[in-house]
Amino acid sequence: MYFRLLNLIVGVMLGVLSGFSSSPYVTDLNIPFSQKQDSLSQHRLKLDIHHHTDAKDLPVIVWFHGGGLTGGQKFIPAELMDRGYVVVAPNYRLIPDVSVTECIDDAAEAVNWVINNISQYGGDPSKIFVAGHSAGGFLTSMIGLDKNRLEKYGVDADSLAGLIPYSGQVITHFSDRKSQGIGELTPWIDRNAPIFYVRKDAPPYIIITGDAEQELYGRYEENLYMWRMMCLTGHPDVKIFKLDGYNHGDMAVPAHHILLHEIDRILSQSE
Repeated sequence: MYFRLLNLIVGVMLGVLSGFSSSPYVTDLNIPFSQKQDSLSQHRLKLDIHHHTDAKDLPVIVWFHGGGLTGGQKFIPAELMDRGYVVVAPNYRLIPDVSVTECIDDAAEAVNWVINNISQYGGDPSKIFVAGHSAGGFLTSMIGLDKNRLEKYGVDADSLAGLIPYSGQVITHFSDRKSQGIGELTPWIDRNAPIFYVRKDAPPYIIITGDAEQELYGRYEENLYMWRMMCLTGHPDVKIFKLDGYNHGDMAVPAHHILLHEIDRILSQSE
């Protein structure tokens, strides 16, 4: 009984103190971003924005969640909050309700919305970095490397400040392969594979993976090949980081440190 009462008192005190919080950051939830009119899109295609209430022209991080393109929900990573960035977390429709092409299109439409609206939330549309974990990393690479995806919305993918995929597929995504009857361990590259769009004039491209022995399905080696091909094509700013000791799921949290460091580096070089 004593401990229950103590916990209750502490909870009340924390609640009172939170009411006096002077943080200049707020999070706006469930903002619609799509022009699609079907019921699934109207329900699913919304985003959250974590932003400073007074600052202007801040760098922007668009963060796509993982989940194998078949699950997952938008969220703002705690490690990216209150750090001098506007952070945007969009949802996208999922397989099997839609195809992988439609998942990619949702991601492109979300980035288009951010470019056109983020100044209202203190963000600089010329400093937009796209990132995401796993399926989110796949979407990051697809919309940043295949210029047709954003071009549909009148956006030049090369206007993005940087692409930072965490442990994303660069061959055809395994959920896409499964829908075609292709096994998870069968290498496959088609026009829905980021590595199909290797090019030297893409935005800065920072690849982060987990441990080679603990990642999914050779994900590190897959991304290492992507890094090598981007280098060979002459891309001037491509890097790969391997987080030893971290598996596919655990690697995201330590990767945020690399994300923030690389954003600062890229911005400092553009000044």
